[in-house]
Amino acid sequence: MIKEKQQLRISKLGHTWILDFDGTLVVHNGYKTGEDKFLPAAKEFLQSIPKEDFILILTAREKEAREKTIKFLKENGVRYNEILFEMPMGERILINDDKPSGLRCAHAITPKRNQGLEHLDVVLDENL
Repeated sequence: MIKEKQQLRISKLGHTWILDFDGTLVVHNGYKTGEDKFLPAAKEFLQSIPKEDFILILTAREKEAREKTIKFLKENGVRYNEILFEMPMGERILINDDKPSGLRCAHAITPKRNQGLEHLDVVLDENL
């Protein structure tokens, strides 16, 4: 069964990407049973984010996993600005205003755990 891509249309302004780590970018808890492994299209997605954009990675991983996690990202050429460990395991809530022009300034993408990002299509829209 081929799943239709979910399209995320965003402006050409600079962006802040707030990304969960386990289950979204890498196999959930994979680091506990061996090594981290990127989920489908996750590495390519991260590498496609413009250098001008800000990347914040959130994870519930304990601080003891920090060094191993950062090493994995570095070895895979993944750029990020900040990574926060020991985040609560509950919902992640983002509250942000829209611009007076009507530009929506917050989006939520919620893939199924360990699905990866191959069904996400990010489109830079010059009209936004």
